[in-house]
Amino acid sequence: MALAKLSELLSSVKDNSYAIGSFNVSNMEMAMGAIKAAEKMQAPIIIQIAEGRLRYSPLEILGPIMMAAAKNTTVPIAVHLDHGGTMETIKLALELGFTSVMFDGSKYPLEENIARTKEVIALAKSYGADVEAEIGRVGGAEGDYKAVDIALTSVEEAKCFAEETKVDALAVAIGTAHGNYKETPKLRIDRLKEIADEVSCPLVLHGGTGLTEQDFKNCIAGGIKKINIATASYDSVAKRFKEVAKEVPDANYFTFSDAAVNATCENIMRHMEIFGLKNKL
Repeated sequence: MALAKLSELLSSVKDNSYAIGSFNVSNMEMAMGAIKAAEKMQAPIIIQIAEGRLRYSPLEILGPIMMAAAKNTTVPIAVHLDHGGTMETIKLALELGFTSVMFDGSKYPLEENIARTKEVIALAKSYGADVEAEIGRVGGAEGDYKAVDIALTSVEEAKCFAEETKVDALAVAIGTAHGNYKETPKLRIDRLKEIADEVSCPLVLHGGTGLTEQDFKNCIAGGIKKINIATASYDSVAKRFKEVAKEVPDANYFTFSDAAVNATCENIMRHMEIFGLKNKL
């Protein structure tokens, strides 16, 4: 099946009953596991890599693997750059064929975030690609980036940003954080609903790892159309490696390769089930 654009997948969600899962991958095995999960679930999927992880997974190497995996699947799949911070990386992702890129300008004042996002949109459109942006600050840290505190997205700024940029998807901060939570997150579903009432573009939830099934369902009911999952997959693979090392004395490289594929697949299937994605082709 052909590559899908981010906007195509998100526009297919006509109500607040489910959301598209967007899953970070960092090597061939994780990409294979993600595709395997989507095909088992018979559901669309987004695979992504964050700029903050590129020290471990250079984009010029991983990007073609992600593209090849996406082109050899039977389900709709978008290939996405997560948390792009530099024009150099964003341009490389577009040249590799990624169907969407995220520009994270949340550290800038509103007007500068708008201006920089418009530049990225102009570049992405020349490649036929979509753009996700962020307003407010999702807490924690993505990859090698410095951790930041949560700054809730304001309704007024979200509306202004969406209208000014015409961005294809907007990540909002409602109390989530990247990485593993050190304390129970306090989600502002009320703020999410207020933003969803004023903003027409699809809304994105970052910092999904560690939320409960009910948290996810509340976010979807409140207007979230795309949910990012990264740390949960990395943790699942690491846990499986430890189990294999302990339980399989003659384990070799290929044993661990299979373990990475299967642990990724199982984690993604579990989340896709929660997101209501089964049989959503």
